[in-house]
Amino acid sequence: MASITSRFTDAAKAFLGISAYQARSQASLPELDSKMVERVREQMGGQIQPLVSTQTRWYLSDLERVVHECDAGRMRTAGQLHRAMRRDGLINGLTQTRTAGLVSLPKRWRGNQEIIETLTAQTATRSVFDELCPPTELAQLAADEMILGVGVAELVPVVGRSYPVLQRLDPEFLWYDWTKNTWFYQSIAGSLPITPGDGRWVLHCRARLSPWHAGLWPALGRAYIHKEHALSNRANYSAKLANPARVAKTVQGATEDQRKGFLANLISWGVNSVFELPPGWEVDLVESNGRGWEVFGTEVATSDNEIMITLAGQTVTVDGGTGFANAAIHQTIRSDLIKLTADSLSHTINTQILPPYVFSEFGPDALAESPRIEWDTDPAADREKEAKSLNEVGDAIDKLRAVLAKSKKRLDVDELIARFGIPVAEGTPDPGDEELLGPGPKPDAPPAEDKPVSGGTSI
Repeated sequence: MASITSRFTDAAKAFLGISAYQARSQASLPELDSKMVERVREQMGGQIQPLVSTQTRWYLSDLERVVHECDAGRMRTAGQLHRAMRRDGLINGLTQTRTAGLVSLPKRWRGNQEIIETLTAQTATRSVFDELCPPTELAQLAADEMILGVGVAELVPVVGRSYPVLQRLDPEFLWYDWTKNTWFYQSIAGSLPITPGDGRWVLHCRARLSPWHAGLWPALGRAYIHKEHALSNRANYSAKLANPARVAKTVQGATEDQRKGFLANLISWGVNSVFELPPGWEVDLVESNGRGWEVFGTEVATSDNEIMITLAGQTVTVDGGTGFANAAIHQTIRSDLIKLTADSLSHTINTQILPPYVFSEFGPDALAESPRIEWDTDPAADREKEAKSLNEVGDAIDKLRAVLAKSKKRLDVDELIARFGIPVAEGTPDPGDEELLGPGPKPDAPPAEDKPVSGGTSI
């Protein structure tokens, strides 16, 4: 058993590309599956994550504090800022489009076909892969990695089935020990070292070193804080100046009692009030004709624009421009950003989630053929262009062969395949393809001897 576990550990390190300088886990530190941690979890109903702390008011000084804490490896305040920013409608909407919209795209699989069929088989509610990695958990994990640069999850055992379920954990409790080159999670049972790909921990990072520097939180945090203050100040401005000031003008000979009585009537001014005034007495309204409110609207618009550029890479399809009527993920989010998020998430799944599943379900020998998943991020229009291009290449091959044959030259089909990136597979033709081959030598027949052609080269 020890040798099998060692083989899985070595394979996991190879999948993850763990550096030879990675610090080894210390035996004195509690592990996620230790008996002590299990006892504490049982007392908390199975929970491992502590209760989160929420900050509702944010200032630029808080953003500076996040910068210093992240550089020290502590993600606590950054995680709190991340949750606060998701309360903004624009940030949350674009984040959902870039993550939840991504995991709903079609999947492509490579690897052992038997394992792939098992993963894509439908259960009572959804596929085995979706039971293993629920789309909502994957979307939240992708959002953590996108905004903070790092996210963490646990593969939690499930009673009644042989494979676990992915559960995203709040990144507020992540911290990185520079001296040990190790990530830790501050759980209810103490600090637990994170071993990515061990079958229990999943660490989703945007970069191998200081992943928080690659996160979007600096730009989003600044825009979010400015926008929150502008909205609050605009609401305060409107509340104070929405109702005009009421002014009472009395004649010079009015007594103090008369003036106080008139002021009391003015204060109690209600809806559709009517005043009967002696000669010389006046009631007037003083309304603000300033344009101070415009600065708040400009600040909100500037912040929204920065948020859209940061998350979507563009603004035209977010704010109602061309293509907004038929909104889709490819029309809202820049295609290269969709691919960046997809490639990063699929790499984490292929190196930290699927190998432990294959090891436990199919044995250590199946690790060499562990499936690989990727999302099809190509827009439908691009796939149509690709199909049209392939069709045109096929027609061109037939025409070029006929033309070159007259000059006693042959077409270098392999060169065309490489130039246009046409996917091909070695082997004999499929049944029914013989009719398409036409006259001449078949692919499984020995190739004809090439004879030099005077005055030309093979193309």
